Amino acid sequence: MNKGRLEAFTDGVLAIIITIMVLELKVPHGGDFKDLQGVFPVFGSYVLSFIYVAIYWNNHHHMMQTVKEVSGTILWANIHLLFWLSLIPFVTGWMGENDFTTASVFLYGIVLLCAAIAYFILQNAIIKNQGKDSILKAALGRDIKGKVSPILYVCGIVGTLVDVRIGEAIFVLVALLWLIPDKRIENKLKDLSQ
Repeated sequence: MNKGRLEAFTDGVLAIIITIMVLELKVPHGGDFKDLQGVFPVFGSYVLSFIYVAIYWNNHHHMMQTVKEVSGTILWANIHLLFWLSLIPFVTGWMGENDFTTASVFLYGIVLLCAAIAYFILQNAIIKNQGKDSILKAALGRDIKGKVSPILYVCGIVGTLVDVRIGEAIFVLVALLWLIPDKRIENKLKDLSQ
């Protein structure tokens, strides 16, 4: 099966996720800058979640450049990833509307962890489909960032129960780790084309 439909569907779902999140931003009543203060928690959670969705889109795009054909397993693994990403608007809204309560940040971390696990499953489905000469496997190498991120999410989830700021800080840290563009796949594809 051609990968084009999978990529187009994924792009559409991620665009809808971002649209839903931005629609949660409500215009404050009043025309002064002080009236924006009530919007800051919602806007902060939106920015963090937008960054996460952008990171997933970017990495998904690069990963799919290594794929020539798509199996049923890859389709289902991709749908699994999209399920968890589709929950981001809900947990983002809940977290922002309730000023980052322990429960809302805890659930946000659970969704981030499950999305990371789903991405790992998709990545492994692609590697298995590609066989022993997997371009993706060669590009990822030891995949330290990919292995450290779920551990950090678990630390953030547990840290939230101690102090919500610990969880928030760890979730921001993971986003910052991935915000730096990952060139492994690009570099591997460039090497193969030469």
